[in-house]
Amino acid sequence: MESLFFLIPLVVMAAPVLIVLTVLRYRYRQTQARYQALMQLADKGVELPPQLLVEPQIAYSERRRALVLIGGGIGVMLTLLVLPGEFDNGHSVRELWGLGLLPLTTGLGYLASWWLNRRGDGRG
Repeated sequence: MESLFFLIPLVVMAAPVLIVLTVLRYRYRQTQARYQALMQLADKGVELPPQLLVEPQIAYSERRRALVLIGGGIGVMLTLLVLPGEFDNGHSVRELWGLGLLPLTTGLGYLASWWLNRRGDGRG
């Protein structure tokens, strides 16, 4: 039963790392498949249009990034607040809720940057 107290925080902390690794692997495989298709077309002697040679650009959105970080920060804070268990020195896992402040405040910074850039463009 005591090992369960360490397993839950380990899973909570490892999940974001696994998600990031999965996304990176997906993007890598997608890029490799794109290059392989371009090489096959080039080997066949097909003239490649310039649009195919340019890397696809991902739309940059500070607002989306801000909302994801704010939600993640609040999620980490709430998760740590409801986790049961205590350390050997008598401190509770609940005392680690402040770890969620880093993504929360980073998200608030992105949200402020998005808002200020929007105002600077004359749209708001």
